[in-house]
Amino acid sequence: MELLLICLSLWIFQCNSAGADSIIHIGAIFEENSARDEEIFQLAISDLSLNDDILQSEKITHSVKLIEPNNPFEAVQEACELMNQGILALVTSTGCAAASALQSLTDAMHIPHLFIQRNGDGAPRTACQLNPSPEGESYTLAARPPVRINDVLLTLVSELHWQKFIIFYESDYDIRGLQTFMDQSSRMGLDVSLQRVDRNVSRVFTDLFNTMRTEELNRYRDTLRRAVLLMSPRGAQVFIHQAVETNLASKDSHWVYANEEVSDADIMELVHSSLGRMTIIRQVFPLWKDTNVRCMRNNHRISSLLCDPQEGYLQSLEVSNLYLYDSVLMLANAFYRKLEDRKWHSMASLNCMRKSTKPWNGGWSMLDTIKKGRISGLTGMMDFRTEGSNPHVQFEILGTSYSETFGKDVKRLASWDNTRGMNGSLKENRIESGMQGVTLKIVTLLEEPFVMVGENILGQPKRYKGFSIDVLDTLAKVLGFKYDIYQVRDGKYGSALPNGSWNGMIGELIGKRADLAISAITITPERESVVDFSKRYLDYSVGILMRKSEEKINIFSLLAPFDLAVWACIAAAIPVVGIMIFLLRRIQAVRCQNTAGGPPQPSVSTSLQSAIWIVYGAFVQQGSDSILGSVALRIVMGSWWLFTLIVCSSYTANLAAYLTVSRMDNAVRSFQDLSKQVDLVYGTVRDSAVYEYFQAKGTNPMEQDSTFAELWKTINKNNAFENSVSSPSEGIKRAKEESYAFLWDMAVVEYAALTDDDCTLTVAGNSMSTRGYGMALQHGSPYRDLFSQKILELQEKGDLDILKQKWWPRKGRCDLMSHADNQPEGRALRLQSFAGVFCILAAGLLLALLVAALETWWNSNPCRRETPKEVTTDTSSGQGPGPSLLTQNRAMVATTGPPAPPRPRSRARPPGPPVLPRDATATLYFMDPAGADASPDLVELQYTQL
Repeated sequence: MELLLICLSLWIFQCNSAGADSIIHIGAIFEENSARDEEIFQLAISDLSLNDDILQSEKITHSVKLIEPNNPFEAVQEACELMNQGILALVTSTGCAAASALQSLTDAMHIPHLFIQRNGDGAPRTACQLNPSPEGESYTLAARPPVRINDVLLTLVSELHWQKFIIFYESDYDIRGLQTFMDQSSRMGLDVSLQRVDRNVSRVFTDLFNTMRTEELNRYRDTLRRAVLLMSPRGAQVFIHQAVETNLASKDSHWVYANEEVSDADIMELVHSSLGRMTIIRQVFPLWKDTNVRCMRNNHRISSLLCDPQEGYLQSLEVSNLYLYDSVLMLANAFYRKLEDRKWHSMASLNCMRKSTKPWNGGWSMLDTIKKGRISGLTGMMDFRTEGSNPHVQFEILGTSYSETFGKDVKRLASWDNTRGMNGSLKENRIESGMQGVTLKIVTLLEEPFVMVGENILGQPKRYKGFSIDVLDTLAKVLGFKYDIYQVRDGKYGSALPNGSWNGMIGELIGKRADLAISAITITPERESVVDFSKRYLDYSVGILMRKSEEKINIFSLLAPFDLAVWACIAAAIPVVGIMIFLLRRIQAVRCQNTAGGPPQPSVSTSLQSAIWIVYGAFVQQGSDSILGSVALRIVMGSWWLFTLIVCSSYTANLAAYLTVSRMDNAVRSFQDLSKQVDLVYGTVRDSAVYEYFQAKGTNPMEQDSTFAELWKTINKNNAFENSVSSPSEGIKRAKEESYAFLWDMAVVEYAALTDDDCTLTVAGNSMSTRGYGMALQHGSPYRDLFSQKILELQEKGDLDILKQKWWPRKGRCDLMSHADNQPEGRALRLQSFAGVFCILAAGLLLALLVAALETWWNSNPCRRETPKEVTTDTSSGQGPGPSLLTQNRAMVATTGPPAPPRPRSRARPPGPPVLPRDATATLYFMDPAGADASPDLVELQYTQL
């Protein structure tokens, strides 16, 4: 029964999975004047269909409906038709009127609705007043963040200390969007005026001159000195141009233009048209600076059209188009989670016209899955965990200086986001050439050799030394400023926290507790989005710090080319082949004995010991006695010679390669070598710039080389707590004491290797990026350009190279260059490489001496001595024992039994059989020639003396 239930469950799951290609259906509604929305929507669907990482084998189908702008009735009608077809979610990009109608419908039918608010003709966006859901659960999710222009404007006028200003807005702008701003301004005691601007801007200024007297125009001109423009880019350009032409704008005017989506070209037009100071507020997506980050979102490969910066396709899109793309990506992420959790529901096939139609029973589950999801898309982070809307938004504040000339430079002054608020300074600061009388508050972090604690005198402030301190002192001497320096409390450079804030030295700058941060700070896109950096004063690359390889002495290294199993098989093959040859020779001898008229055999030994010795001699290529009497023996020896040739050739080649590799200083010279080996453990500092770099490269599926994937797998083992360390000093110590490779800044690890007491460390690696070390300052700091200019001058004069040689000498306490330049080609083989051969020779000599001693002792014992006797018999007279066919022969007589008593030696030996002691037995061997061409036969005769 249980087996039946399991099979039934698997069948149902397979059926659901098999039908997945047809159940993922999305409905979309766009306005007719937004052709780009449909294009981006199709592009997003196409990207998801080509990518298997998100929905694997499932495909997304879609239906698109176009409606007239601001037509709620048509929007509801098309939505009902889509629900009748069966959809899982609805994506719309419309105005507020259509969105409000669609919200009521989707709330009633329980259909998840992702809404992207559009603003026509580039006019500033105002908040949509959507209807509250009757059941308290709204199924409409605002993919585009709420309008936060009012919050940014309020922070800006507070930073600029404006007490009186005027707001100009176009006729298409919904003034109800300013209600919150006006209420807060009133509570702050600000004098704010509102003025509506018709499309015919020139007529507005003509009416001003016709209706106002001179005194009123002067007062109005004074009001125009502080103005906020809520217009489209084209309308703002015409308005500013008319104000300059009619002499209503002056050199000390300050215009603030606020619009979420304004291009760089429009900004330059506004700046060129203005007179005085210009400040622009617009929404930005900082991750666009990094192409790899921009093109990869949640392991999803975004279309090459959006990734190629040369095409300019991404920059030409409207903000609503970007949020539309991310909305499709968010839905795909929710579908994947539903498939993974196996909590899929059938699609909503509803009829809006029937009163008996019940809401979709899977709507709440789908909505909950979407709300719990989070993605990183073209617009950055997106989630709906805050009141059903995406809260993540960031603005940048650009500005110019007071000037009468055109072509003014536009600089980024500050940034604003929904978590930290304003970051930067909007104050106008002019620093031409020096900083006399200025005292900077500087935060630092100890990092050898950039910043170290110097020799301190009791009662005096703590002193610091190092390369960065030398650069800072040089700049202070040139520019004339003074500084107070302190160490950051948490001991970190600075990284973004989950709540949006920053820790470390970057957090000190954002919190305005320090004016400048200096240490081994690398310039990264993420840090540049919240602080300013000077020009880099030192190039940056990553290095691999590890112990120098110790040459292992192995006197039997000459045996290393072959494995122990290979040597064992070779040692076993020698006696096996010897036994085979011994057997074949005995068989040949017997065959020749039984065959008459055979050719004579050569006089060689036929013992097993002799056969094994012959095989060994052939193996060491020393030759041996000729034994090739038969075809079988020739086949055996031919196979053995071929085997010997291959084994000796392989040994020679492998020995040369082994000795070459063993002479290399370090097997690890690059990231590729490090990723391929398994003996050396490696890691870096957790939550550092190097750590984040390897994370980005190792988790990027577009990376063709698998090197960084292998590196990241080891670095992040056990959430980076096993192989990575908490500080650079810990990593350097671990590299010195253990078999560990520390990945860190090349400048830091080179200094650690140069100043090592035991000179046991070495450095390898290659360039990681084109970044460098710089000085971090607050956003909008007036000192940034001056610091950058002086750093470039120091580089031009060569002063920075002189300071660098002070801390990174070419030959320090430990000479890294000589160790790195050693090449294995020119090194001779040392004695330990051949010690094993001499040991084998010595062992052979000692064994020979031992055997010789044993043989001498054995032969000197009279109890075991054998007495050979030579007997000559003459059988021609027929006397003596033995068969009559025997002729005169010579034989060796071996006596056994008690020794014979000594006899006097006679000069002539009598003929006849040999005289033996009584009761002694002898064995006689006679050679009986069978013919001139035949082999002599051995005849054995037992002879006993009675």
